[in-house]
Amino acid sequence: MLPTDGVMCFPGQTWEKVLSKVKKAVVFMDDRCSESLRWNGGAALLFEAEARNIKQFSSFEAGGQNEPKAVFVVSTVLKGKTADIIKDIISLSRFQYLVGNPVFEQFEEKLCEWMGDMNYTAEVMHAPVVFAPLTQHLHLLPAFSDLFPLLEVDLESINEKRPQKRRFGSLMDVDTHSLSPELQIQIKSLASAINTLFEFIGTREESFSVGPMSRLIAGELASHPQAKNRRKSAPNKASVVFIDRTLDLTGAVGHHGDSLVEKILSVLPQLPGHVTDVQVDMLELTHLKQTTDNKGILAPGCLAQNQSATARLLWETMLVAKQKEAVMEVRRQLVEATSKENLPIKMSLGRVTAEQLCSYVQLFRDSWGALESHSGVLQLGLAAAQALRHPALPRWDACLAFERLLLQALGDSDLAEVLKQLLPLIKSSEPGTGSDSSSGSGELSVDDLLVLLVYVYSMAQEACPGGAEEEKHVEKVENELIGALTLRLTQQTSLSPLLQEITGVSGPEELTVERAHSTLENVFETLRGVCHARDHLKHFSSVYTPSGGAHQLNQLSDILLVLIFVQCLKS
Repeated sequence: MLPTDGVMCFPGQTWEKVLSKVKKAVVFMDDRCSESLRWNGGAALLFEAEARNIKQFSSFEAGGQNEPKAVFVVSTVLKGKTADIIKDIISLSRFQYLVGNPVFEQFEEKLCEWMGDMNYTAEVMHAPVVFAPLTQHLHLLPAFSDLFPLLEVDLESINEKRPQKRRFGSLMDVDTHSLSPELQIQIKSLASAINTLFEFIGTREESFSVGPMSRLIAGELASHPQAKNRRKSAPNKASVVFIDRTLDLTGAVGHHGDSLVEKILSVLPQLPGHVTDVQVDMLELTHLKQTTDNKGILAPGCLAQNQSATARLLWETMLVAKQKEAVMEVRRQLVEATSKENLPIKMSLGRVTAEQLCSYVQLFRDSWGALESHSGVLQLGLAAAQALRHPALPRWDACLAFERLLLQALGDSDLAEVLKQLLPLIKSSEPGTGSDSSSGSGELSVDDLLVLLVYVYSMAQEACPGGAEEEKHVEKVENELIGALTLRLTQQTSLSPLLQEITGVSGPEELTVERAHSTLENVFETLRGVCHARDHLKHFSSVYTPSGGAHQLNQLSDILLVLIFVQCLKS
């Protein structure tokens, strides 16, 4: 979003409607809303509003005997599994007053029915609590992390259900009503969340879109029932740019080499139920020794630090600065914190190391007051240290090197020849987990190999244009890759979260050769769609620029954003 009149949405503001309802209530919250809350001020925000307790939105939770009021904060439609969980919680509790979110007014009667007395109070409302402000200027929507742009494979699926004469010629012709009910709900929910946010900050928008999915979302926002009146009365203006991420995936999957936060997010394990945060091991702040017995007994730290202005500023520096500058700023903040608490620090100059950062953090473990005062900075310091010494970093550097080689090869060879270069990488690697996160070698995991394939296919169409003969050659090599990856996949001793998601199984014992082969066939079908994602663009359709012997990538999404922004200023 590009505010033209200085409109900003500050952390916690979008939660005000929820905060006004939580007094003396037990709050049940799903993972996506919890993630948004974490970046908007955390649990402290609810407890300051006098909430009694916060619990996971689960059928295995319930209110206490002396808790008559409950607030449900969910990011999904109130039917199916979501409604079942609410019913389960209510049936195990003694609630008399319920507040739900999002809005379906007819659901209020059901809530009263489940509480066992139609005279009890149930209130259902909608609030845009799906936004996670990583910084004051960068907001993400974790609740829509699985909303993926449309590809050619989706067009084929849509057309299969339509009469021959009514089939769409391209993805740009697809309308919302032709999509699956689940996808329609996601698009409408996203448009509704954005509209509610604009209502909250009193803004009328002008929308721009690039890509089939972005066009549908922008259209849904434009036709939203409440948007017309809002645009008439809103005092502020903003331009909203929707861009399909599939137009330029090289920037999203590439290993850019000089960002500390990129490495932190790449190598540290995800915080359970979250997509924008990681687990930070807090062992350095205790006197415990790392053993199998005490593994998992400490609650992890995280990157979302909203209680301290110093920690917020440090996080923003880590996010935007180059790695060397970011690491030096982490050290400076830790040194300042130790100085404020008069802790016996041993200063050292020169290159910042993970061991040095950990030694500074360890000074706080014997002073509870100091630890509490500087908790945010300490967690960010530990995140930096753990990323810098992580055993997966050699693989991370190897991926960066391979990307550069593949980029060079795309300028000198056809796609089939480039793909052949990946075969030795697949066959030479040892079996292990999907992500091989504990491996200290430079051998690539299955996850790494899939990312490299996305990198290649995202720029392959314009870098390696070819005719029918070339397509046959590519298809042959793709079949070889599918075979090699199938073998590699079935040799895994455990499956990474990514492999569990795409295969639909939780462990290698459930993964048959047939299922692995079918999964990879679907993967390559998606990759071909990524290869053609820019076919509908008449201008700026390339992310690849050959120049003499050197080849480089254009950030297409950045170019489009700048061009649209210039157009906004002109209008």
